[in-house]
Amino acid sequence: MYIPSDPEMLLSLINTKLRDEYSSLDDLCDSLDIEKSRILEILEPAGYKYIPDINQFK
Repeated sequence: MYIPSDPEMLLSLINTKLRDEYSSLDDLCDSLDIEKSRILEILEPAGYKYIPDINQFK
């Protein structure tokens, strides 16, 4: 799967998939064969953190 390097585009993509298809970030990464660290590397510097309780980046 292509990972956008733009944090806003990635945020939208990941949160949509988490909402509609996956119960956790780990589940999403395993299913799509994506390195979790790559997602965090893009989103965390932009101020977004994964919140497991709501299964979403905020």
